[in-house]
Amino acid sequence: MSRQFFVSGNCKMSPISRAQKIIINELNAADLDPNTEVVIAPPSLYLLPLKDIVRNDIKVSAQNCYYKTSGAYTGEITQLADASVPYVILGHSERRTLFHETSELLAQKTKAALDGRLSVILCVGETLQEREAGQTTRVVEKQLRALVTVLIESEWGRVVIAHGPVWAIGTGKVHVYINICRLLFPIIRGLFTDSRSVTASNCKELSSQIDVDGCFVGGASLKPEFVDIIGVRRN
Repeated sequence: MSRQFFVSGNCKMSPISRAQKIIINELNAADLDPNTEVVIAPPSLYLLPLKDIVRNDIKVSAQNCYYKTSGAYTGEITQLADASVPYVILGHSERRTLFHETSELLAQKTKAALDGRLSVILCVGETLQEREAGQTTRVVEKQLRALVTVLIESEWGRVVIAHGPVWAIGTGKVHVYINICRLLFPIIRGLFTDSRSVTASNCKELSSQIDVDGCFVGGASLKPEFVDIIGVRRN
C-alpha cells in the first residue's frame, strides 16, 4: 500500500525570531508538494499563533504531552485536540536522556495521546555508546516493544516512527545513518517510518531509501531550505 511522504520540522525551544517569521511567510507562499504531509512543531508558546497564520495544508504539532487527562500536574499539558492541534512529538532523545523518560512511560503517553484524538510522532534511537556496542537493533526493538503491548493494530496508523539516534543529530553522518536504518526495517516494517538529522544536502539520499517514508527535521526546519526538503520527492 502506498504511504504518503511525511516531513516534520521540530523547532525545539528556538524562539520565533523575525527571520523565522519570514520562513513561515515563505512556506505560506511556496509551491509545496501536495503529495507530502507537512507538520511544524514550534515551542508550546507559539502553537496557537502559528496554527492561525500558517496555511491550511500545513499542520502543527506539540513537542510533548502528558498521559493524564487532567489533575494536579503543574506544567503538563494534554488537551491539545481541544485546540485543534493534531500532532504531538513523543520520545525525543532529549526527553529520554535529559528528562529520563522511559519506554514504558512513553507507551503510556502515546496511548493517552491516541485516545485524546492526536496523531503521534514517536522518536526512537540509540546513543553512540549503544551503537558502538552493536546494540542498535536491540535498543530500538525494546523501545518499540513497550508500545506493542499497549496499542492495538488499528492505532498504529496514527503513529509516525522517527528513528532519531542521539549520535546522528547534526553530524551529517548520512551513509552510516542509512546503514543503521536498514538494520531497523525488519522491526518497523509495515509501520509509517521516517528519518532524522536531515538537511537540504542529504534529504534526497535519505528519502530514496526503501521504507524511508519521510524526514523528521531539526535545525534545517528554521531555514529556507526546509521548503526544498518538503519538495524532495517531487524534485
